[in-house]
Amino acid sequence: MANVRTYSPSVRVGNWNEDLCLEEDTLKDFLDKRDSGELLVQKTHNLLQNTLRKVDLSVTTDGLLHFGDTVMIVNPGAERNDVRDIRQRDPTVLCLNISEYKAHLAAQVEAPCPVSASRIIKPCIRNAFVITSVDGTPNGEALRYGQDFALSTTEGYAGNLKLHSDRVSFLKCAKKSRQQEVSLVSDLTHFTRWKTIAFEPQLRMEYEGLPVQANVKLLITHCKTHQHLNIAQDYVARTPFGYEYEVTAHMDLDSHRAEKETNHWVIITGTPTDDGRTMFDKPRPDPSGLTDRPMEGTGEVRNAGLDPNQTRPAPQTQGKPSMEEMLTQIEQTARGEEVLPQTQ
Repeated sequence: MANVRTYSPSVRVGNWNEDLCLEEDTLKDFLDKRDSGELLVQKTHNLLQNTLRKVDLSVTTDGLLHFGDTVMIVNPGAERNDVRDIRQRDPTVLCLNISEYKAHLAAQVEAPCPVSASRIIKPCIRNAFVITSVDGTPNGEALRYGQDFALSTTEGYAGNLKLHSDRVSFLKCAKKSRQQEVSLVSDLTHFTRWKTIAFEPQLRMEYEGLPVQANVKLLITHCKTHQHLNIAQDYVARTPFGYEYEVTAHMDLDSHRAEKETNHWVIITGTPTDDGRTMFDKPRPDPSGLTDRPMEGTGEVRNAGLDPNQTRPAPQTQGKPSMEEMLTQIEQTARGEEVLPQTQ
């Protein structure tokens, strides 16, 4: 108890002058850090303000993807078909996963930078990517199935980094799933080349060389290793923005040798309106004309001009014919005459 101070520096007991100077120095250091923006709360605020700043996605007028477009790479998720199935996953978006330590020291995102899949599907610095040409195709030209391209982050704070992957080795792999690692690097090399593959397996040869449609399901494949961009849904990582899924390059196949939902991606563009939504949020009309359906994986259904208490129109029931009408039909059948339907 000898080292415990029981009085404040205002009480003239013991080394009161020394205690008073120490508190004044502590307050002075705090004010200096606050003025220079070095406080932890200020750094965290700057991190969120820089990485979550809104980005306007490119709007396509012909329904196709073009080089130079700013888009989001969204996985529609997996719907649960059975109550006992616990592998339901919400839609997630590919985004850069900058560490909090590096974010506090650097003025922009530095390579190498890991990536992850976040549930926050709002266009911002973290999840906005630019379709970059690697073969000299000018900006504005349509992207085609099977054509090599690169996915770059935006200019400025994001650092214009490229999505990169390489073969699995003993020292280089994903931290938790041990699959092929995916990260962001600064140099444009053969390891940063990707290509799109049509979603329908039986039509992939026919789609080869055709323009890629925006806002449709497809596969994104690494050109060197031929592994699909994948979400390791069994492995989550803790980030400054919460728990997010690990992203790898892995061909996840089912028993029929078909790609699972973790390999499905949708390249999302913006809407012509100024409401801040994307084409992923915009509902799609149902072929029956009864309801509007959003993009696959959201599980949301909106009414389309129906009674709020009635999502489906009531079935039309025909009234039972009377006894006289039944006798008339029997007599006509017995005489061989054609029986006319009764009008309601």
